[in-house]
Amino acid sequence: MSAISSRSIVLAFLLFALRLCFAQTLPPKTVLSVEGYAGQAPVVQINGKSYVEIDALAHATNGTLSFNANHITLALPAPGAVSVPGQADPTPKLSKEFLRALIDEMSVMEEWRAAIANAIQSNGPMTGQWADGYKRNSDSRLELASTRASTEPDRSLLSLLRTESNNIHALSDKYVALRKSQSFVDQDALESDPLNQQIQTCARGLAAVASSGQFVDVSTCH
Repeated sequence: MSAISSRSIVLAFLLFALRLCFAQTLPPKTVLSVEGYAGQAPVVQINGKSYVEIDALAHATNGTLSFNANHITLALPAPGAVSVPGQADPTPKLSKEFLRALIDEMSVMEEWRAAIANAIQSNGPMTGQWADGYKRNSDSRLELASTRASTEPDRSLLSLLRTESNNIHALSDKYVALRKSQSFVDQDALESDPLNQQIQTCARGLAAVASSGQFVDVSTCH
């Protein structure tokens, strides 16, 4: 037998031995089950402690996540209300047409808020005429969302979306007026503005509701 063939056999044997060793030493996959709920969430072991990713836990329990500043709330349905394959879901869901309109309006409002931030940071123009284009665009998307609201969850979420729209209008009016009264606006003003913080927190909450497809009240949108 040639030296090359001998080395190939030895190498193959070592690779096989390593695979066998790893297969014997790797810990078995661990999952978390919540009594009364059908789903499971993978568990990760780090430094001897067990961790579960919150999105996976929400999915396993058919729950929904809501965000309020630095606080995250996981809302769980009653165990008997969890849908079972083959059975109709008893919880009314947000309609797909409304969700598309909702996401469209949220994108437009975030673009508007980002434009305000950019104008402050760059000391760029910020006039009533400048803001009117954003207002018309946002208002038209909000009107479209209102025509798409066909279920009770849609209408409940539409109410929160209207509040978010009113707040972004107020934020824009505030800084347009501030720029009119003085030539320079502190670059940190928007970041520390409670209204701006509320708008951002509400937007995260609305995004979480849209992702779940089921209505959950978002306190910061009131």
